[in-house]
Amino acid sequence: MIFTVAIDGPAAAGKGTISRAVAAQFGFAHLDTGLLYRAVGIKGGDPVQAARSLCDADLARGDLRTLGAGQAASVVAALPDVRAALTDFQRQFARRTGGAVLDGRDIGTVICPEAEMKIFVTASAEIRAHRRWLELGGDAAPQSIADVLAQVVERDARDTNRADAPLRPAAGALMLDTSDMDIDTAVDRATAAVMAQMRQKL
Repeated sequence: MIFTVAIDGPAAAGKGTISRAVAAQFGFAHLDTGLLYRAVGIKGGDPVQAARSLCDADLARGDLRTLGAGQAASVVAALPDVRAALTDFQRQFARRTGGAVLDGRDIGTVICPEAEMKIFVTASAEIRAHRRWLELGGDAAPQSIADVLAQVVERDARDTNRADAPLRPAAGALMLDTSDMDIDTAVDRATAAVMAQMRQKL
């Protein structure tokens, strides 16, 4: 069975957690496409060459979840040649037999517009900044919550205003606002929606 779930949304909205849970629930393969861009951004050098030469070791680096890697990812993701270099890999992953869940910022709009299920996960910038700040250690974090919020807002602007594949909900996507939702509820809603769509396709 080929069944693609495309999950998009801004940073710290919960799409990664939801994507992993959905993949586990249905036994689908999972790809966090943001890691591809993080790896390219933090690798340094010519970003297009970095994208073309990505290997498993690059995706296994321990610093891919840092704020610096996230900022670097947002910068290189705005480069059309970098996006083109990574597109084929993502599309092949998405259409593998056995089902796949991909999360990112342009999965439902650009990478997999034919995905059987599209979900757009979002939350307010303030909520997302607070979540990211807690991930960084809360009061022990190296940055204040105000600084994290400023970075979230800056990244949102860059991701939504870039000329190539801007962040936006795909047509027909299920909108999932997690601002006032715990993760279990968000996962349950996403899982139920995928299940309903799978039943229609079978």
